[in-house]
Amino acid sequence: MAAVAGLVRGPLRQASGLLKRRFHRSAPAAVQLTVREAINQGMDEELERDEKVFLLGEEVAQYDGAYKMGFAGIAVGAAMAGLRPICEFMTFNFSMQAIDQVINSAAKTYYMSAGLQPVPIVFRGPNGASAGVAAQHSQCFAAWYGHCPGLKVVSPWNSEDAKGLIKSAVRDNNPVVMLENELMYGVAFELPAEAQSKDFLIPIGKAKIERQGTHITVVAHSRPVGHCLEAAAVLSKEGIECEVINLRTIRPMDIEAIEASVMKTNHLVTVEGGWPQFGVGAEICARIMEGPAFNFLDAPAVRVTGADVPMPYAKILEDNSIPQVKDIIFAVKKTLNV
Repeated sequence: MAAVAGLVRGPLRQASGLLKRRFHRSAPAAVQLTVREAINQGMDEELERDEKVFLLGEEVAQYDGAYKMGFAGIAVGAAMAGLRPICEFMTFNFSMQAIDQVINSAAKTYYMSAGLQPVPIVFRGPNGASAGVAAQHSQCFAAWYGHCPGLKVVSPWNSEDAKGLIKSAVRDNNPVVMLENELMYGVAFELPAEAQSKDFLIPIGKAKIERQGTHITVVAHSRPVGHCLEAAAVLSKEGIECEVINLRTIRPMDIEAIEASVMKTNHLVTVEGGWPQFGVGAEICARIMEGPAFNFLDAPAVRVTGADVPMPYAKILEDNSIPQVKDIIFAVKKTLNV
């Protein structure tokens, strides 16, 4: 009888093994996330991860006055005391009121203390031209803050940039200026699966090639990256393949990535929303001229920048004061002599 039972149980075990359910685990799909949501998600994750992280600024919680220098000073003091503040400016145009705290207190203290006093702080907020807000609310501060040793300066374009850079900025032991673009806040991008992880970081100081190309290198940061990709799509139909580089970080600048691209394409165009004199594009051109990539250039580098005027209020004048897709196309063709 036992032998019969064994014969019965044997096939049942085999059948049970065959009938056991197996679940196919697919990788998480990319999700649509606006730049605003990506920044908030990144900050939320860092607040949860580290109890020393906190937010303050003009539009945090209840509005109770625009005290830029006060907020910045409190944030710097908190960072020196061991906390990790994220200080929001309503716009970086207003950071001029607090620039003594940003430059003299935050940026220089680690050096002046011989490395004994770090200042882990993030200054963030909208930067550059918005729409219809005229001269006092439309400046790009990439060159201003990128000029100062002791600061790190990042400038995201899409949602992936925004989340990865804000998280890296919060974890960095140096003061980091994060220059966002107001017109990009509501724009949705696909957030790839790896960027959905709470451990996702984008290294500060590393650029990203957004589009591979062989004929010309086009370098930009923030909103103009999108314009460059649009221009590249148009030019591709004419047989011109642009390599588009998203800087992501202004300081320290990933000049090695730009040099490697220029050595391949032999041509360079830089694009930025800021003014031309002493700008980000001017720095890129100078570094290329001083480095090994200069001998690979087949034509002078060309800069596409904002107009060298305070931002006008009139819509048509405003549009003509910041780089447009047509301006990038013209610059590329001029550089390639086509």
